[in-house]
Formats: sequence, C-alpha cells, structure tokens
Amino acid sequence: MTVPGRRSSTFIRLLRSGFTDPSAAARLLESPVLASVRTDPVLLDALGATADPDLALLGLVRLAEAQQPEELPVLLDTLLGAKPLRDRLLGVLGASEALADHLARHPRDWHTLVTYEAADLHPGLAEFERGLADAHDPVALRIAYRRCLLSIAARDVCGTIDVAETAAELADLATATLRAALRIASAAAPEDAAACRLAVIAMGKCGGNELNYVSDVDVIFVGDATRGTDEGKAVQAATRLASHLMRICSETTVEGTIWPVDANLRPEGRNGPLVRTLASHLAYYQRWAKTWEFQALLKARAVAGDPELGAQYIEAITPLVWQAAERENFVADVQKMRRRVVDNIPAAQVERELKLGPGGLRDVEFAVQLLQLVHGRSDATLHSRTTLDALHALAAGGYVGRADAAQLHDAYCFLRAMEHRIQLYRLRRTHLVPEDENDLRRLGRSMGLRTEPVAELGKAWRRHASVVRRLHEKLFYRPLLDAVAQLTPGETRLSPRAAGQRLEALGYADPSTALRHLEALASGVSRKAAIQRTLLPVMLGWFADSADPDAGLLNFRKVSDALGRTPWYLRLLRDEGAAAENLARVLSAGRLAPDLLMRAPEAVALLGDPEGLQPRTHEALEQEVLAAVGRAEDPETAVTAARGVRRRELFRTAAGDIIASYGTEDSPAETDPGALVDRVGRAVSDLTAATIGGALRAAVRSHWGDTLPTRFAVIGVGRFGGRELGYGSDADVLFVHEPREGVDEQEAAKAAQAVIAEMRRLLQLPTADPPLLIDADLRPEGRSGPLVRTLASYAAYYRRWSLTWESQALLRAEPVAGDAELGARFIELIDPLRYPAEGLGDNAVREIRRLKARMETERMPRGADPTLHTKLGRGGLSDVEWTVQLMQMRHAWDEPGLRTTRTREALAAAHAAGLIPADEAQILDEAWVLATRVRNAVMLVRGRAGDTFPSEARELAAVGRYLGYAEGTVGDMLDDYRRTTRRARAVVDDLFYGS
Repeated sequence: MTVPGRRSSTFIRLLRSGFTDPSAAARLLESPVLASVRTDPVLLDALGATADPDLALLGLVRLAEAQQPEELPVLLDTLLGAKPLRDRLLGVLGASEALADHLARHPRDWHTLVTYEAADLHPGLAEFERGLADAHDPVALRIAYRRCLLSIAARDVCGTIDVAETAAELADLATATLRAALRIASAAAPEDAAACRLAVIAMGKCGGNELNYVSDVDVIFVGDATRGTDEGKAVQAATRLASHLMRICSETTVEGTIWPVDANLRPEGRNGPLVRTLASHLAYYQRWAKTWEFQALLKARAVAGDPELGAQYIEAITPLVWQAAERENFVADVQKMRRRVVDNIPAAQVERELKLGPGGLRDVEFAVQLLQLVHGRSDATLHSRTTLDALHALAAGGYVGRADAAQLHDAYCFLRAMEHRIQLYRLRRTHLVPEDENDLRRLGRSMGLRTEPVAELGKAWRRHASVVRRLHEKLFYRPLLDAVAQLTPGETRLSPRAAGQRLEALGYADPSTALRHLEALASGVSRKAAIQRTLLPVMLGWFADSADPDAGLLNFRKVSDALGRTPWYLRLLRDEGAAAENLARVLSAGRLAPDLLMRAPEAVALLGDPEGLQPRTHEALEQEVLAAVGRAEDPETAVTAARGVRRRELFRTAAGDIIASYGTEDSPAETDPGALVDRVGRAVSDLTAATIGGALRAAVRSHWGDTLPTRFAVIGVGRFGGRELGYGSDADVLFVHEPREGVDEQEAAKAAQAVIAEMRRLLQLPTADPPLLIDADLRPEGRSGPLVRTLASYAAYYRRWSLTWESQALLRAEPVAGDAELGARFIELIDPLRYPAEGLGDNAVREIRRLKARMETERMPRGADPTLHTKLGRGGLSDVEWTVQLMQMRHAWDEPGLRTTRTREALAAAHAAGLIPADEAQILDEAWVLATRVRNAVMLVRGRAGDTFPSEARELAAVGRYLGYAEGTVGDMLDDYRRTTRRARAVVDDLFYGS
C-alpha cells in the first residue's frame, strides 16, 4: 500500500528510467497484454534506453494488443530473451510514431527484426528487391516498403550502421521501389511495355546514394522505341508508363504514400515533356541547358528500366557535366542559385532550417559540388555522386585541406543524423528543427545525448553549424594559400593550374596576378604571414562576393604593405569580428573608398569601431577643423590639415555607406534607401561646410590676422544649401560681405575678393587629398557678375533686375560658413523673393516651364540615353526638383512647411498640405532617391563623378551590387530605373507642365 502523499516505487523507477509521464506509463504497464512482463527489470531498462521511453511503451502496448492470442507469448518471450530484437524493436518504437502505427496495422512485421545474420546487418539492393518481389499492387508495395524501412530504421537507431550507410540503404530501397513500381506499371499495360524502352535516371540524393527517410525522389525519364515501333508512339507509351510509375509511388492509399516522385529536373522542367529520347536530351543539354542543370546531373544514376539505355544516357551526359565549369557566367550562376535558395526561406524559419539555412547541409553540398565541377574536368578521381565520398576525394587530391575536410565531414554527418531522426518520427518530409520541448528531448536522446538532451543538442547543433559556416568559404581558399605558401609538409597541394582554375571559377578575372598577390601576402614564416594565412581564406570569399574580386585583393595587398609592420593592423582584422569583413567590402566596392584609404591607411581603424562608421556632427567637424587650422604655422599647412580631416571623413562616410548598402554576415543591408541618401547628403554637406570654414579662417589669418576688414559669409546654394551633396558634387556658393564700421567700401571689396581667391587657391593646392571645387556661377548675373557683393548690392540687384530663375535658385540657399549674423540677414533678404507673397503669377510659371523645356533639349549631352541620365533625363533629379520648387514658389508663402532647402522635406510638406496625393509624392521621392543613389554609386565605383550608368561591365555590376542587385541582374536594375523614372515623369508632366 502506498502511503498517502508519497510516490510509489514504480513511479520513481519510471521517472529514473527516463519517462516524462510516469503516471501514464504506469497505467500502460498495467495493460493485460503486458501482465507477464510488466515487472521485469530488463524491459524497463530497455525502454529507458530508447529515445522516448513513453512513446516506446505506448507502441509496445499497441503492438501487443494487435497480436493474435497465440502470437503474443512468442512476441513477449522473444522480446525478453533476445537482446538484438529488444534493442531494435524498442529502439524503433521509441523513435518513430509512424513505424509504430505500421506495426500496429501489420502486427506480424515485428518478425522482420528478429534475424541477426550478416546479410541482415548490411542488406544491399538485391535483398531489398527480394523484400518487394511479392508486391503486385500499390497497397502491397507500400506495406512491403514499410517492412523494409523498418529494418533500416532498426539498424540506424541501434547504431549498427552509420549515417552514410543509412542514407545508402535508403537509396537502395528507393531504387528497388522504383523497379517494383515500373514492374507493376508494365504489368498493367503490357502493350506499352512492349512498344518502348524506358530508363529511369535517379537524381538528387537518390542518385547520390544518400537519401533521407522522407524525401522527394528526383528522376529523369529516357525513352526509346523497340524494333518496329514508331518513335512518337514509343515515347507516348513510355510517358504513360512513367506517369503510372509516379502515381504508384506518390498517390495516397489506405496504407498512405511512399514518397513523391519528382521529375521537375528534366529538360524544361514541368513545362517539358515527361519522357524524351536520348537524342532529344542531348540536343537540349548542348543548346539550352543552364548551369544548375549540369550541377544537378552530377548525381545522375541509372536505377530502373532498360539498363542499356540508362548506361547510354549516363555515358552521353558525363562529358557535358565536367565541361560545365568552362561555361560563361558559371560562378555567377552557381552563386545566384545558392542566394535564391537562402532568399526563399521564410524569415521565421531560417534559424530552424537544418538543410537550407546558414551553416546547413546545402552549404556543404553546394561547396563540394562547385569544387567537383571546377576541378573534376581534369581529375577523374572527383567524379563521385556522393557528398562525403567527393569530400574525401577533394581532400586526397589537395583541393581541400585535410583538417577542414575532416571537420566538415563530422559536421555534415551530425546534421544528416539530426535530419534523419526528425523525419523518422512521423515519416514526414521536413528539415525544420522542432520547437516543442518533448520533441527536442526525444531528438537529443536519439542522438546519444542523455544528460541534458535539449541543452546538449542545441549546443552541438550550433557548434557544427558554426563549423560549416566558417569552413564553407574557407574550403575554396585555404588550399590556394597552401599552394603559394609552401608550408605544411606532407600535404598534397593544388598545382598552379588547378589554383588558377579555382580562382577563375570563383570570379577572379586575372588568376595569375591574384596568385602573386597571395604569395606576397602569405608566404614565409613571419607572424605577419601567419596571421594573413588565417585571414585570407575568409577575405578572399568576401572579395569574390563583390563585382571586382581582383581589385579587392589588389587593394588589400596595398593596404597590408602600407600597414603590415604596424602592430595594431593585423590584430584589428584578426580580433575585431566586423573589421575584416568591413574592409573587404570597402576594398572591393569601387575606386573612391580605397583611394581615400590609400592616402591615409591608418583610417582602417574606423572599420573596427562599432560607432566608427557613423557620420560626425557639423559642430564636431567644425571644432576639429578650426582647431587644426589654429595650430598651423602657415595657411598651406592649415588647409592641408583641414583637407586631411575631409579625406578621413569622406572615407568614413563612403565606408559606412558601402557597408550599409551591401550588408554583412551579422548586419543586414539597410532597407530604406532614402535613409542612406539623407545620411550621405548630410555628412558630405557638413564636411564641405567645415572645410570651407577652415579655409576661410586660414585665408583671413594669413593676411589680416584675426579680423577681416569686412564681415564675410558663405551661402551654400543648390545641393550644398539643401544638404544633399553627393560624393562627386561641387560646392555651389554665393559670397556676401559688409564693410566693418569705418572701413572704406572699396578696401572692403578688395579684401573680400582677396579672401575668396586665397580660399580657392588653398582648397585646390596639389596634395594627396581630393580637391574641393567652389562654384559661384549661381550668383547674380552669373559669370558676368561680380564674384562677391555687399548685402546692400544684393538687395538693390534683386529689387531691380532679379529674374525668376534666380529666385528659384535661392530656394536652396543656406549660410554654411563665415559671419553667422550676416548670413541670417542675407536669408531674411531673400525670403520674399523665393517665397513670393500670393505665390507666382501665371507669367512667372510660364517662364519657369519654358526654361525647363529649353534646358531639357539643350543641355542633355550628345549621345546620352535620356532614360538613364540621372540629372537631366526623364523623371530624373531635375524633373523632381523643379516640380517641388515650383510648388514651393507658388505655395510656401501660405504653407510654412514648404520653407525648406531640402527636396525630400519639401515634397513631404507638399503632401501634408494637400498639394500632391500620397502616391504621386511617393513616386517622385522614389525616383529622386534612386537617381541620387546612382550618382553616388558611380562616384564610389569609378572614382569620378558621372550622371549616367557606366558602360564597362564590371563597373555596371558594381553599381548594381551597391543598389542591392545580385550578380547577373544588371538588366533588372536598368529596367527598374527606367520604370521608376517613367512613372515619375508622368507625375511631372501633370504637376509641373499641367498636361
């Protein structure tokens, strides 16, 4: 009798044996069918050794209840007396609810697990064919298939076979099943079977002898006519047989389904004929096939049907597979496929995705297949269909480091074992790691993790996935370094030819030069070379992910040569996780950022600081520049210091922009392009203002000490005044002065002219830093007018002579340097001009429209494509800005929100005031942001300003990468640009031209 409040000894025993619900387990043990064994300690210990003791006990009770009375004692006696059966049967019941269901429906199938002979331990294709031989209809085939699957699962969960052997046996069983299904289909249509020859080619994991428990079985069908049969009719007959074979395996019956047979890897996919002749297959592969189809054909294996026809197919396609790496765009195609796979994973599942997620099975398979295709054209030892065999061959041939291959082998086996156990539970096709605690516990225990199965499983999974992520790219590049470094004795190395082939396949246009760079960086026994050998495998992968890997590697060598003896440089790249990737992105994204960095390589330190890429405030920049100018002994030294600050800050801005646009492994790309444009515009404008302010201070000090004879202010106009400068923009300005009390007006004017001349000279002195061009052409009377005027002169001019276009130019006027009070009074002077009371009159509106139309026809460069010119083209910057500015001049007098120098702010204010619908405002904003980003991209990529897309292929691809387009999609980029600006032009025609 159990004392109230105490748990029974049975309860405690069950708890210690691993049962999660001891009360339910105790009730199951009381089942009459277990009366003779319920107290036997052998049974409880055996149940406790399973992945899920509760599930195993429930399955045992169901199996026992399904036995005939005379069979039950045989089952129980064998269960207690024969350890092999006990381990196998309970192991399966504790790991697979689906196979427990099968045993409950077919209670005599437990006898399958009794025999324990050599052939039973390692059955092959012949044994599975015998196991399916008596199946003459789809239902019988399913029962026989499950019976064979039961034996594989038993060997798997008991550890009799490893994960590779399990996968091979599952592929053999699938082969036997396809043959049995074709036999059944042929028996149902003997006329069709007599009229044709049909070969079934296994693809994917079945073809590679590495199948999962539940997976689509990928196939291709090849047909031919028998003697005396018309080819067309023979193909029709073969198609009917193939369709019937697929239904036999795929359709759901009272015994469920086996697995789907998927023929979508055939030429033209689901749009192509199900069955083709061998000649038709070859014609397609030779003329139309894409790279991914040859990658898929790596796994092709003839498994059923006419063996001679199958062998002819394999013989014919094999040379085509090993020539695939010589195809144009081979690497771009392969990388695009991998990217598409990852992009198609739902965001909520990516962290649980065992197959397709980062560090998943597909990473290993993709890497191995790519290396096979690159090097298999000259090395037949790599012609293996099986991932692990191919990995071993790659290591043996020196194409992959042995240690890397061993780590990858272990990680792949662990991940495949996880995948097997997850699918085995309910025999469902899934690659998602479960979230339920009980499911994770069963999964962990099935993998041999018994102490803290959930925690241990998570830790082991993360460790192995991390190994795959780390080695996935390194796999390609580590042997390249071994080939040039000539260290590690005893390890087979890549030949120079093989190393060149690999670099070429990974996107390097000049492999021989790339190898020389690697040799210079990684050779020798110095600490510097050792750290480079650690860094370079990953760096090379990041370079290869760019549009110009060769430039990235060359720039990295230049930076390393400049800083290699500096103790902090390599330590920064090695120890600061983000610094190395940030540097790789910056060095391979174009010319501007690397050029800025080469002039002061120590700026690479910014890349390791989490806050290092954030633009600094105008106040901080101004303070640093003025302090540097104040310390200098002469104006040249002063402005050199100011320009040095500008160079460093331009690099900071460009690097931050590139990294935010590309994204990194730990930080996704910025999704709001408007935010990127605003950040660059503010940063470059603030930097330009601070630099001009420093040059002004230096010019004044060199001739007049601390005080100029006249008060002086610099007014930014155009994109400068709007804080919308790009990397390649000039600084558009107006100069205004006002004589100090007691100073002759002529003397003041001379001083103002002199200070402007000195500023311009200092800012354009030939140095290592980029020059800053000041453009004052928007002043009254343009180039014909005086360079600087007094405030009173501006007032007189605007009162008597000002044209509408000059008022329009003043819309983006804002003080940027010099006397702040004078600048404020200038703004006070021009506000009535740019925001006229009661708005613009009809004549003024017509004048603006006429001027804009003339500019479109006269200023477009000869030969330029108007659909792709970012400034003057259809729906480009000029279209959007003039439309916004017209609204400002017509309505800002009544709408304070429109009184801003910034285009996007004014557009948003116009929408808020009801002057433009939300959809049209968005269309204009998107076009303006896109055109601005293209101009920034062109400057980043080419190192010089431009208003059109580059014509050179690599430069165009680099612009595309900056804008977020994957490799090989520049056509999409140009189409999207034309579409965006076409829509914008339609809005401009309506709002600006009133059409």
